[in-house]
Amino acid sequence: MFEALEGILIGYGYTGLFIASLLASTILPFGSEGLLVLLVYKKFNIPALVLVASIGNFLGACTSYYIGLKGRRIAEKYLRFNTMEIEKAEKIFSKYGSFVLLFTWLPFIGDAITVASGILRFKFWIFSILVFIGKFIRYLVVAYSAAVLLV
Repeated sequence: MFEALEGILIGYGYTGLFIASLLASTILPFGSEGLLVLLVYKKFNIPALVLVASIGNFLGACTSYYIGLKGRRIAEKYLRFNTMEIEKAEKIFSKYGSFVLLFTWLPFIGDAITVASGILRFKFWIFSILVFIGKFIRYLVVAYSAAVLLV
């Protein structure tokens, strides 16, 4: 059975990684790192994998940002964030400033940070640069760590 699942995942390659990365950064509670590691193991081009995963994950974060722009109630209703998670993210913003966006890749709080940045009407260009850099660095570390460990 594992071979069949592996075959499906590898068959979708870059497209599958893009979709998994996009969905992992929105409302679905799963990560795309496992697929990234599998594709590294199967000798896909590492720089291309990092770029594809980063773009997909960034676009997912943009979706959460947009939902935040539409309002707290919508974020709570459709993304199932509770008020305390969003308030925690807002406090983190007020304490650390915009550079907290570099850490939107963190589990649990990362999605709340992207939503809170929309609610707080953060400038999208600043959001874009910092979120993409953070996500890119994460995928770069995961991919090259996998490449080193799987040799």
